[in-house]
Amino acid sequence: MPFILILLFFGLVLLFSSFFTVKQQTAVVIERFGKFLSIRNSGLQLKLPVIDRIAGRVNLRIQQLDVIIETQTKDNVFIKMKVSVQFKVIQEHVYEAFYKLEYPHDQITAYVFDVVRAEVPKLILDDVFVRKDDIAIAVKRELNEAMMAYGYDIINTLVTDIDPDIQVKNAMNRINAAEREKTAAMFESDAQRIRIVAKAKAEAESKKLQGQGIADQRREIAKGLVESVEVLNKVGINSQEASALIVITQHYDTLQAIGADTNSNLILLPNSPQAASDMLNNMVTSFTASSIIGEEMKKQPKRVKDRGNKTSMDYNPSDTSNPGEPTK
Repeated sequence: MPFILILLFFGLVLLFSSFFTVKQQTAVVIERFGKFLSIRNSGLQLKLPVIDRIAGRVNLRIQQLDVIIETQTKDNVFIKMKVSVQFKVIQEHVYEAFYKLEYPHDQITAYVFDVVRAEVPKLILDDVFVRKDDIAIAVKRELNEAMMAYGYDIINTLVTDIDPDIQVKNAMNRINAAEREKTAAMFESDAQRIRIVAKAKAEAESKKLQGQGIADQRREIAKGLVESVEVLNKVGINSQEASALIVITQHYDTLQAIGADTNSNLILLPNSPQAASDMLNNMVTSFTASSIIGEEMKKQPKRVKDRGNKTSMDYNPSDTSNPGEPTK
């Protein structure tokens, strides 16, 4: 009886060990006496106890391997690149993935190193940043050709990080800062130039308008003086006396304008009480003297020097007669 119980117990153990489950997106490799038998997919599966065994489980989900590579660019700058490889086992090629390749991660890493160190030395540092997608495409193409024979499909490759030496990064930052400062200085100088030109144009327009205003003012003053002289002539005052009277009037108007401004520090000389009468007497005297001199010059006879000596000839400016003609 105990022997039967022992046999029954072992029988139940063998029975239950014949059943096994396979998870979703997983494949199980079954061997019989060490030889490949079959591949079982997800679900409840059955195998012969003792004879069959589970050789291994293969993950069918997409996996990612991050590879960090140190390499040198064309301009002799050492950089570290991080390449992320996304891959999976092809479900129809589980046998090749399980039996042909023992360490797939090492194989993928070796190919990534080989491709990156072949592509990056062809580029300068700036082009590495710009053409990182080209590097990723080259890695994917090379991996697909190599890993397809082992049952692996390369889904995508990404260059996720490019890290130059810290001194190189600091130099690049300084260059970038200098370029931006140069651009800012150019914009500031252009703005300053625009402000100066605009200010100069405004000042020129202001001077032009101011000159036109002064010219118009003087023109109107001249017209007013002409009208004033004509009015004074009508009442028996000649032009000289009228001009003197107008000057005296403007003199007192100026003094009045200066006195009206409390902040003015201008002093008009002469400024004595008899200044106006002195100015009038001086002007009348000068006008009278100039008239007398002009009349005397008209009355002077002409004096002709000998032309044989080829000398100059003195003559009265008002005399229009020919010096060579005989006098009557």
